[in-house]
Amino acid sequence: MDDISIRLETEKDYRAVEELTRNAFWNVYKPGADEHYYVHTMRNHPDFIPELAFVLEKDGEIIGNIMYTKAWIEDENGMKKEIVSFGPFCVAPEYQRLKLGKVLIEHSFEAARKMGYDVNIIFGNPGNYVTRGFVSCKKKNVSCFQKGNFPTALLVCEMIPGALDGHEWMYIPSTAADCCDDEAAVEEFDKTFTPKEKKWMPSQEEFYIYRNSSVVR
Repeated sequence: MDDISIRLETEKDYRAVEELTRNAFWNVYKPGADEHYYVHTMRNHPDFIPELAFVLEKDGEIIGNIMYTKAWIEDENGMKKEIVSFGPFCVAPEYQRLKLGKVLIEHSFEAARKMGYDVNIIFGNPGNYVTRGFVSCKKKNVSCFQKGNFPTALLVCEMIPGALDGHEWMYIPSTAADCCDDEAAVEEFDKTFTPKEKKWMPSQEEFYIYRNSSVVR
């Protein structure tokens, strides 16, 4: 697509990115959304990585963004390894399914590798990410919450092949997303945007299934 560029987010982009995120996630995982509030608060969290906060522009308009936090994995010997985790990540609804998300992800991966990171772990819909090199956490021996628990939505990408070989790992996410547990704060922040109708969508049931299931064999 012509006139596409990727650059780091700047402070002047903050509201546009929050608007984009709200529109992209509205009614997808729940009636309404809280991802725009997460974006708003993440920037002040100690785990936020501003060097990996990218926006995708077309003709000067922001139509996509990706943001990262630090996360960790710990092996069976107690050795802790710092990794990265992206999200929220979105492309404006009218520009989805044009492989723009692929371009943005790959750009961010290259930047993360240059910073010395070799593993990326996210919670997401497998159908959206397996073509980007993500696999089930079970295939890489990465548990979450307790040993031997392999959530269906926990996806692992070795940005450097073999980075996880030979060990059992426990995933330790950032606490950055905990802000979304404060529903009153989310609602108050959402009032600063143009009102939108909250409603149920089939994608919310799909999300529930992924969120509450694990790979057992």
